[in-house]
Amino acid sequence: MLKEWRHRRAVQRVMPGDGRALQRFRWWQLPFRALFHLRLAGDDGHEAVYAVDVRHWQNQSSGNVKAHLYLDGRLHAVSKLPAVFPVQGGTVEVKMSGFGLKRCHYVTDEGRECQLVPDSAEGRRARLDRAHPALSRALGLLSLCVLVAALTVLVPQLAEQLTKSEGIAQHTGTFTSPIDVPKWGNIAIGVATVAASTERALRLRHSHLLDGAAG
Repeated sequence: MLKEWRHRRAVQRVMPGDGRALQRFRWWQLPFRALFHLRLAGDDGHEAVYAVDVRHWQNQSSGNVKAHLYLDGRLHAVSKLPAVFPVQGGTVEVKMSGFGLKRCHYVTDEGRECQLVPDSAEGRRARLDRAHPALSRALGLLSLCVLVAALTVLVPQLAEQLTKSEGIAQHTGTFTSPIDVPKWGNIAIGVATVAASTERALRLRHSHLLDGAAG
């Protein structure tokens, strides 16, 4: 019920586009722009080409990131994220995490879904996966290990800080973290977790526990 309500709200947020042309993707936009494509064949034989364009570092902190849906190279619709765009035969769903997109999928009216084809930093990561699958799996495993290790280190520190409060300590007692990490170590862990979560975002992988904690 809640999922359906959120879906309806997202559809209601969609605004019509102004028909402007889709801008070419530039290499220097890799850190802050995501571009995905979808080709759908209609009953009349015409192939509709959809593109989802998200400038995901633009006003991200204020929650004003928008997804732009282009149809055959022209701006067709705009919506705040998370977005659900009605398209031919279904919808395109777009969601993001604190490190990039975590979902950009076409969902048919029958419930089948597939990820749109990336043509940005996500696309380069996908090409690496196709060209060097072993290296790609190693990078994915390394990212996962970094996040698990960071969670193992940071959770006890957070518990220690929380139990220093008198209001909490009188009910739970105080907790001392068994892991003592210097300030520079915490900074290094923070940098590593951002890099690991960003790598996972390039593959549209997201876990509320791991990536959510890192964010």
